[in-house]
Amino acid sequence: MAKKLPIGLQDFRGIIEDGYKYIDKTRYVHQMCTSGKFYFLARPRRFGKSITVALLQELYSGSKELFTGLWIENQWDWSKKHPVIRISLKDVNFEQLGLEKGLFDRVLEVSGELGVKAKTNNARDQFRTAIHELGAQQKVVVLIDEYDAPIVHYLGKEIAQALQNREYLKSFYSVLKEMDRYLELVFITGVSKFSKVGIFSGLNNLDDLTMHPHYANMLGYTQTELEEYFPTEISATAQSLQLDRATLLDQVRWWYNGYRFHLSAETVYNPVSLNMFFNRQEFKNFWFETGTPSFLINILKEKGLYNFHLTPQSEQTFDTFDLEELNPFGLLYQTGYLTLKSRTEFGAYLLDYPNHEVQDSMNGYLLEAFSGIQRGEALTLVYKLETLLCEQRVDQAMGILQAMFKTIPYQLHEQYPEKFFHAAIHLLFTYMGLKVQSEVCTSDGRVDAVVETPTHIYIFEFKLDESAEAALTQIRRKAYYQAFWQKGKPVFGIGVNISSQSKNIEEWKLEAF
Repeated sequence: MAKKLPIGLQDFRGIIEDGYKYIDKTRYVHQMCTSGKFYFLARPRRFGKSITVALLQELYSGSKELFTGLWIENQWDWSKKHPVIRISLKDVNFEQLGLEKGLFDRVLEVSGELGVKAKTNNARDQFRTAIHELGAQQKVVVLIDEYDAPIVHYLGKEIAQALQNREYLKSFYSVLKEMDRYLELVFITGVSKFSKVGIFSGLNNLDDLTMHPHYANMLGYTQTELEEYFPTEISATAQSLQLDRATLLDQVRWWYNGYRFHLSAETVYNPVSLNMFFNRQEFKNFWFETGTPSFLINILKEKGLYNFHLTPQSEQTFDTFDLEELNPFGLLYQTGYLTLKSRTEFGAYLLDYPNHEVQDSMNGYLLEAFSGIQRGEALTLVYKLETLLCEQRVDQAMGILQAMFKTIPYQLHEQYPEKFFHAAIHLLFTYMGLKVQSEVCTSDGRVDAVVETPTHIYIFEFKLDESAEAALTQIRRKAYYQAFWQKGKPVFGIGVNISSQSKNIEEWKLEAF
């Protein structure tokens, strides 16, 4: 009998006892627990961090019955048990009570469950007291989940509150350094990776597993794990969708695989997307629906960023997270919207969307941000536009673009009109599934945009307050079209002039090459 899919579950004990599917990651856990003492791991939301924390709690509590049949069952000394202090910052009621009072209540509750009475009236001192009293008998395991929740929650809203909470947490976490000799293991997880100076001041021995090659697949499902643990679901879904097994796996990989946390490591699936897919037996954007990154979209809009294909960045860009200067590419990587693809000979990492699910969803949000078009309305619009371009009815297609630009709120483009129009066109074409490239480099310069349909190739050049002829002249002079002749499709150049007065496409010209 196939085990149930653990949709929305984060409790390891409940998953095992109630017969839910668990992908065995205990080999990684064993390696970590027997190799060091202080660990930190950042991963995007819904990636299995909380389940890992819950597993560690049961492991050090000696719950051997929960590990029957798992790799670690015969590799662990079950006679050795340790008191476990487990705190999830997302469960702290910091919004209503404030971080100091909310965290104190939570620490008091956890320490009370372990037999440590209240000795102080603040979270930091009670945390220290609990570790000291429990550690005097047997070394303590400290598990901190969602360590950054009181900071990330206020990004894009109240940066002053985020900074204040960061300073408070820096003091709270400093207890771990003071109590070193009473600790058996410390495991801290979160979405963001703040610099050690910023929040883990003094914890110089904190081993960061975020981009460690040996732990890159500790969370998430590899392709091998997918095929090993989901044979029944694969067969049933293939039958439901009327696809053969190989075709189904190819589509599932394209939709949901692709997250990479070290260049030498295998890519992984986000667990929530995969489980939801097999539950619904339909291809859909599941992970994005679990949370709207509104503050992130606003940052991208403010900076005019919308095209992330193979973006080169230094490792420092996404290796830390600084509130004083939020780097959009660091944010996109750490939150799972971009992932590692490769590395250049000069050491820069190339980032891109991990899979179709994330790219399609993000393009929908960005299209709304840069054009004002609601995501629901965009589906109808892109279908019309794609049909017209495939049928070479360019005049009607340009009419749709002009109608779209009329809806763009003036606040979006009053400062950088050309950038917003260019972004809206790029996102619209990308959202409808056409191959679109922005600022394509040729031997003679940069093409503003190239759109490839199954039947035609369109080269777009945009001018602001000049003329469509000037734009078309640049295409001719630079001979951009020659780079696309080998495709074997008709190539057309479209010169577009945008008026800063009318806030729209003023004129356009088409020429075959």
